[in-house]
Amino acid sequence: MKKLKNLSEGAFLKLFFLVTSLAFLAAAVLMPDRGTMLSGFLTILSQPCKVSTNYFALGGYAATFLNMGLTGLVCLALFCIFKSTPNNVSTLAFVLTLGFCSWGINVLNILPTILGVVIYGLVKKEKLSSLVNAMLFSTGIAPIISDMLVRYPNAEVVGFSLTGILVALAVGFFIGFLLPAGMGHSPKVHKGFDLYSAALPIGMTAFFLNAVLYKTMGVELPGAPSADGLKVASAMTVNVFCIVLFGAFVVAALLMGCSFKDYWKVLRGACGNLSGTYGNAVFLMNTGVFGLFILAYYNLIGASFNGVTFGIIFCMLATCNSGSHPGNVWPIMLGYVVTSFVCGWLSALVGGTFSGAINAQAICVGLCYANGLSPICDKYGWQYGTLAAAMHYLLVTSVPNLHGGFCLYNGGFTAALICLILVPQLERFAHTKEEKLALKK
Repeated sequence: MKKLKNLSEGAFLKLFFLVTSLAFLAAAVLMPDRGTMLSGFLTILSQPCKVSTNYFALGGYAATFLNMGLTGLVCLALFCIFKSTPNNVSTLAFVLTLGFCSWGINVLNILPTILGVVIYGLVKKEKLSSLVNAMLFSTGIAPIISDMLVRYPNAEVVGFSLTGILVALAVGFFIGFLLPAGMGHSPKVHKGFDLYSAALPIGMTAFFLNAVLYKTMGVELPGAPSADGLKVASAMTVNVFCIVLFGAFVVAALLMGCSFKDYWKVLRGACGNLSGTYGNAVFLMNTGVFGLFILAYYNLIGASFNGVTFGIIFCMLATCNSGSHPGNVWPIMLGYVVTSFVCGWLSALVGGTFSGAINAQAICVGLCYANGLSPICDKYGWQYGTLAAAMHYLLVTSVPNLHGGFCLYNGGFTAALICLILVPQLERFAHTKEEKLALKK
């Protein structure tokens, strides 16, 4: 275990990516429906996957785990092939991509955008090793690639065709050329207060493509998947897998020498790179504890553990190496819960039809990305983090109208919009934690 603790950050993260991917593959062969794993996997590859498509219903449990494991290995292969050294941003990109593999991403629909980023690097003569994170983030618009492949410009699935493949490649190349520059500019817009920084350029690109490919062309936008598919769920499957995986991370961190005193420093402070600042053991501890914390929240509110909920546990966990931990995420959760109850009460007063219960699927997904606003808690205090979460709750279900359900980073895109509204007001009217401390002194 000392060897693991002393590994370089990049080497340890590659090992972390490998072990996590293999855990999903091992789970795939242990699922009761493993007999239909390959046929279910082919179904996942050949069907649309607009937000929110439940892969547990579409292809089955074994096929979903297989897709997650294989996609994880593809992502790891990109770091190895292009000799890229992973860092905290790579952790976010990898785990986030993995999380979407149960409700929007598969090993096929990620290829055109990844290839688009590769071509961008070759044209601009940039080192491809520096673009691997961008390759992974480009998959946030994967559902539109699937639509191009199997049904555009039709409303119903017609299957793969040469035209569909060419259109998908063209769209993928377009995304690949836009994203790297957009990722560099995005932090200037939200000033570092949205951990899902790539969501802004991805969301704007999805907005543009939705307008061009459908609205402008007069093509009917296919509807969202049936809500009946979300009913296929298994609390036991999700809980057992997550408890075993996250528990193993905690145990491994303890064996590597991480003490609770070390981890308490993380919970008490703000850090943008856990593995680089505190070391491998503390990073692994936060991954395990934060994962169990997220899982406990979704159990507490009574969420349905379908493929979407399973995926968002990992989408939320993705920021575990970029600054999020239970100490700065609980105010975000509090903001969502309080706002849900207040809005339900107000809706009843005005005779409205309320659909934003705290365990509603869209709200569960929204909370996952409101987590990206945790830097507001770190800088201004938990009260303002709760306020940011409340604003996110109010906006997140309306944003899909912009991108047509093709942007998997919908909540992260919403978080960037909240930053545009809230951060200027905080800078003008609120004191940071440091300023409050100085005033007290």
